[in-house]
Amino acid sequence: MIGIVGIITIFVMVFGGYLAAGGKMGIILKSLPFEMTMICGAAVGAFFISNSMPEVKHTVKDMGKVFKGPKWNDEDYKDLLCLLFELIRLARQNPVAIEEHIEDPINSLIFSRYPKILEDHEAVALICDTLRSASMNYDDPHQVEEVLEKRIDANLHHALHSSHALQTVADGLPALGIVAAVLGVIKTMASIDQPPEVLGKLIGGALVGTFLGVFLAYGMVGPFATKVKAVVEEDGHYYQLIREVLVANLHNHATNICIEVGRQNTPSHCRPSFSDLEEALKSTKQNTA
Repeated sequence: MIGIVGIITIFVMVFGGYLAAGGKMGIILKSLPFEMTMICGAAVGAFFISNSMPEVKHTVKDMGKVFKGPKWNDEDYKDLLCLLFELIRLARQNPVAIEEHIEDPINSLIFSRYPKILEDHEAVALICDTLRSASMNYDDPHQVEEVLEKRIDANLHHALHSSHALQTVADGLPALGIVAAVLGVIKTMASIDQPPEVLGKLIGGALVGTFLGVFLAYGMVGPFATKVKAVVEEDGHYYQLIREVLVANLHNHATNICIEVGRQNTPSHCRPSFSDLEEALKSTKQNTA
């Protein structure tokens, strides 16, 4: 919602200020289709050249994050801590019983209580792979932490590609606007024998290209890239929390301590209070009793 408000604000303030200053929309509207075709067409073409088709689809899909915001909310963080609590407690009580849950999470009674987490393949894979490694005696906390850190960093780097691709387009748009403006000047020079009022409209139309390039770069595409990056990094905290809790488990801390480590590493605006988490964990114990 806030993204839509931002876009509306940009258009109202820019064009409203222009009209309030006595500007006329006629010259802009007349030149807009041709300038947009040149600038946006060139930008899209350059975008296709510099990205593979999967990357193009990934970027287009990620643009929706500008309006949807982060995937994980405060309830999702609480659910994750409850899920990890159940799995760690079971792994310590019965190391054999945990295998059916980490080998087949789709049919796991524990995972099935948290459908949103189950739908995220990377979150499930991080949990199951780490618990499986511990069951195979690959339980050096420092080595596991390093492996998880590299894996999470690699996933974050891949997820940030959309932001980088959009920012590259934003960086090129002002120059493409100049290209469109130069073509407009060339067109104007071909009509140099026309009266001043005609030349003025031609020059104004040419300058629309420069305006559009800068406007689209700093008013639209650049902010989109920034927002996508912020959302991706925000969602990345979810996987960092998984790492913190499972590494604490490998250090043989008490189960409640492992979960408290995760709670304190939860982003402040999504962090459940100690009492709220205790209530959720008690409910979890009752459901599994």
